[in-house]
Amino acid sequence: MHVGKDAKEKLSLPGKGAVTKLALSATLPEEYDALVVGVFAGEDGLELAAPKVAGAGFEGFDESVDIAVWELLAAVGATGKLEQVTRVPAVEGMEADVVVAVGLGVAEELDDERLRRAAGAAARALKGVGTAATTLGAFGLGPVVEGFILGAYEYPGLRSKKGSTTPLGRVVFVDERAEAQEVFRTAKATARAVCVARDLVNAPSSHLYPETYAETIAQLADKHGVDVEVLGYKELKKQGFGGIVAVGSGSSRKPRLVRLSWSPKGARKHVALVGKGITFDTGGISLKPPASMDNMISDMGGSAAVVATVLAAARLKLNVKVTATIPLAENMPGGKAYRPGDVITHFGGITSEILNTDAEGRLVLADAMARASQDAPDYLIDTATLTGAQLVALGERTSGVMGTDTFRDQVAAAGCEVGENAWAMPLPEEIAEAVKSPVADIRNVTGSRNGGMLAAACYLQHFVGEGIRWAHVDIAGPAYNTSAAYGYTPKRATGVPVRTFLKVLADIASESE
Repeated sequence: MHVGKDAKEKLSLPGKGAVTKLALSATLPEEYDALVVGVFAGEDGLELAAPKVAGAGFEGFDESVDIAVWELLAAVGATGKLEQVTRVPAVEGMEADVVVAVGLGVAEELDDERLRRAAGAAARALKGVGTAATTLGAFGLGPVVEGFILGAYEYPGLRSKKGSTTPLGRVVFVDERAEAQEVFRTAKATARAVCVARDLVNAPSSHLYPETYAETIAQLADKHGVDVEVLGYKELKKQGFGGIVAVGSGSSRKPRLVRLSWSPKGARKHVALVGKGITFDTGGISLKPPASMDNMISDMGGSAAVVATVLAAARLKLNVKVTATIPLAENMPGGKAYRPGDVITHFGGITSEILNTDAEGRLVLADAMARASQDAPDYLIDTATLTGAQLVALGERTSGVMGTDTFRDQVAAAGCEVGENAWAMPLPEEIAEAVKSPVADIRNVTGSRNGGMLAAACYLQHFVGEGIRWAHVDIAGPAYNTSAAYGYTPKRATGVPVRTFLKVLADIASESE
């Protein structure tokens, strides 16, 4: 079914993160509250990171002003250490009230990611400031814009009263280079897409469940000119989506399958995206331990990233066809829930033995990947908060990437390039063999704790169409930050791997031109 227009107009996502206003200017504004500058950790101590060094055309202030600012910063202990933020009063000759210096680390080591992290740290420290101006973009406008948007993001929740802090109101990026406008536009769209994914993941399951999530996606797609189709529970059963139906059977909130499509004229390549959308995961009958189960609102992080990526591809008008197949379900232990020992039939006919109902993500992904493969795309990327084994193998901040060797490596490299750490992993023959079942084609776990992330990928490869280049991205840790905020990464939803996917799409689009 297609979601009706009335439903789309009535729905709005609860608790959106604050949006900081942005502006690009060749000169400093006439009025602003804070000036954000960079400082390096030099061999002989603190060094001001003068914008003119980067050749951006902005000459800064008189030397006497620079010296006065340096003296104040040195007096209060600023060192230039990466992400260190120091505030001092503005000096005579400046229109700002305060100068906010952010550490860029050692000058020779400065790269896009360090710059992005520094900008994010500065943005987090500027909460409550009305207007900030910065010359940091001289060292890399794109990373600085992304860092400010992502660092300023703060999820307000659904409190009845506003919090004690207010977000950064406005940022003016000073850069007079001819190419600055296009860089600014791309970075802004990219970071805003990450924020969309964060908003979706942060939404509580009481408000975001398969039906309302499908309606929210349809609303967003309509706003961005992206085609959308939604299959309801009866249609899923009729068309044989056995994995999605099984996982969603225990909940009173029945599953959905959403299809999004961005199809620009003249596009030569087609990329299919699939994202796991488990709006809440109890583990089903294989019930999870209660500790930290509230974090399972994040089990739809893959779907959120995929939705945000398609919308951004449309906004950026990337010259590549992108379709997204997004399975949505709630994994609950109700009286109609599927059981360990069941055998289900996936979309396309492959049968699967269920050994653990908490390995549900691969079941819904399998149906969606089989459906996506019917369109014969050139590439297929799926992503999911899939396995605890990803955390054991790679930690909280590095995604595991598996799949077709060359494309797997391309996706992992793209992640590292944009600051979303990723690592290519193998699909060992012995683990692929262990996925086979004595009573069905395959089984959803191997019975061994060893190589759990790889086993999930070995399961999923059965649903990739012949000749399709494929990458599977496990984001169990990187998609949701349970520790304190750092750099441009807030607590809770991170928006990983939206920037990775946009980088891959942009590369594919440029290769086909």
